[in-house]
Amino acid sequence: MKTGFNKIYKQPPKYLFILGDLMLKRLRKFIIGERLPSWEFKHQKLSKTLALAVFSSDSLSSVAYATEEILLVLVTAGVAFLSYSLPIALAILILLWILIVSYRQTIEAYPNGGGAYIVAKENLGKYPGLVAAAALLLDYVLTAAVSVAAGVAAVTSAFPELLPYKVAIGVFVLILISLLNLKGVKESGVIFSIPTYLFIITFFIMIGVGFYRYFTGQIVPVPSEGVTIVAGFSAFLLLRAFSSGCAALTGIEAVSNGVPAFKEPASKNARTTLLAMAIILSILFFGITFLALQYHITPASERTVVSMLAEGVFGKGAMFFIVQIFTMMILFLAANTSFADFPRLCFFLAKDKYLPNQFKQLGDRLVFSNGIIFLGIAASALIIFFGGSVHHLIPLYAIGVFTSFTLSQAGMVRKNIKDKVVPGRKRAIVINAVGSVVTFIALIIIAVTKFALGAWMIVILLPIFVLLLNNIHNHYAKLARQLSVEDLKAPLPKNVDDKHLMIVLVPSFHKGVIKSIRFAKAFCRNVKAVHINMSGGEKKKLLEKWEKFEPGIELVILDSPYRILVGTLMKYLDELEKDPKLNVTVVVPEFVPVKFWHHLLHNQTGFALRTAIYFRKRTSYISVQYHLDE
Repeated sequence: MKTGFNKIYKQPPKYLFILGDLMLKRLRKFIIGERLPSWEFKHQKLSKTLALAVFSSDSLSSVAYATEEILLVLVTAGVAFLSYSLPIALAILILLWILIVSYRQTIEAYPNGGGAYIVAKENLGKYPGLVAAAALLLDYVLTAAVSVAAGVAAVTSAFPELLPYKVAIGVFVLILISLLNLKGVKESGVIFSIPTYLFIITFFIMIGVGFYRYFTGQIVPVPSEGVTIVAGFSAFLLLRAFSSGCAALTGIEAVSNGVPAFKEPASKNARTTLLAMAIILSILFFGITFLALQYHITPASERTVVSMLAEGVFGKGAMFFIVQIFTMMILFLAANTSFADFPRLCFFLAKDKYLPNQFKQLGDRLVFSNGIIFLGIAASALIIFFGGSVHHLIPLYAIGVFTSFTLSQAGMVRKNIKDKVVPGRKRAIVINAVGSVVTFIALIIIAVTKFALGAWMIVILLPIFVLLLNNIHNHYAKLARQLSVEDLKAPLPKNVDDKHLMIVLVPSFHKGVIKSIRFAKAFCRNVKAVHINMSGGEKKKLLEKWEKFEPGIELVILDSPYRILVGTLMKYLDELEKDPKLNVTVVVPEFVPVKFWHHLLHNQTGFALRTAIYFRKRTSYISVQYHLDE
């Protein structure tokens, strides 16, 4: 008796494949939406409002921990030295505005995007450009991992019972962010803009109320834990605090890398967005640092500086929890800046043949899907490898971005020196030169102070990545030279002196072999059949049928007493290829069973043969399928 299951089970494989493909397409459509035509690309551009949320989430999220990083260094010398946090914050803000002015010039000079990579490559040379690119690629992966790990840490702080699952939660969040980005630039921008703007509004309210309490004398210092002095005060300590606070600067290069994502006029809109981001970042960073000092906040092991400040300003009311919620959300969303810029940087590198061509391809929703998926996998791997620990990931952070800062500034100095007719050229040279020197000093300080904590890995990985990018480029260059037709004479000669032989493999004599022989004879006059004899009985049967049906081509029988099919055929092909003008095509007869599980009942000889032939220079293969009936 035939059941419905049996009916489905006996459907030909092609129907199963069609059904599976249909289900996959529907699932993909449900998750990321309808496939968009290429002409829709211009409608996927971002307005300034959406772009601010997409490209600034990383830099804005840094205010949640930048002040704390400064205080954590200063407090090792004693509470009295926490007052240095304000001048350090002001120094960082000065550097911020130097970078903002420089990147606004970069956006104007390079309206097609590319950021530090393009600037360094075009003005400093190939290898500085590759160093900038490798540094940014590493930094984007680290930004995604660190941001998600910090967000998970905020969740597990509120719900300690989730601590054993922090790695799984981190990977889940990265998968979710990846899927949202695969939906398209505009769609993901709308989704991520809501929590980003709520974060900005919430923190503005907290800072506004905090300043109101400061000016009206209503500040009540936040109780703090006892502090153990473990280091003496020194200039090096101040430099360490400065380098730690420079975490506030991560992400500001994102806008210059993503100029093509803006609506027209893209360059003007990007410059405006960058300025708005800098103003918001400056207010939030200065406000939190200033108020942390006024509330006498001392960093604690169990609580963040932002949570203590929120408690000092609002008490333990609803606003305290709102600040915590949106802090957690912005930390998660900070990873989105990487998802916006990493694929775009990969596109520029792939366009210049420094990364595989797959990174140039637009996906269903007109985003660089391969870059998004790769970033999601790489960041997840970091989360898993480091156990989702922010403490272990932070030392790897910021080296990449400050390397790109330095090279970008130096590149703009060189460009302005060359472009002698650009208005304001001398002022631009001074600003970029100062920025380059200061960011280089910050880079050295970060590398030295965090080297033993894990920064050594980045120092080692950077040249390895540069070497990898260069090797990929060399491969494509060699490929282009070998495929080039420039050394050929046109028109091509009509009579080519090469000879061609088609070999039909004959395991036994059946209809599939007959179809393959007819196929070969239709394309070539020189056809041979080859049977590899591994048992005498099969040879005898084959010869009887060959004489009976007379296929009309020579049958070559190769004895293989050790029953080695592929090796015996390869030796035969070696003999044939001794003729330098002979090209060989091996025709592999293959039958396609009705039921998909029937494939398991047959050896995969055809696959093994094709794999072996694939690596031979003057031998090709063709698979001729014979579809079986039900």
